[in-house]
Amino acid sequence: MPKLKTNRGAAKRFRRTAKGFKHKRTNKSHILTKMTPKRKRQLRGFGDVSAADVAAVKRMVPKKGR
Repeated sequence: MPKLKTNRGAAKRFRRTAKGFKHKRTNKSHILTKMTPKRKRQLRGFGDVSAADVAAVKRMVPKKGR
């Protein structure tokens, strides 16, 4: 059986944790002047991948991850 290939785009976007996967929040790259400080604070850090998407992420990132 051949080796499993990791989807490189997914590997850069998702991090495996003990409980599942995390991803970076959107809307934090540019044009932040119009966004309120409260909204920018809420977008800090990483969010959990929803339960509906975990199976798809596992297929794309089959190995342990970084």
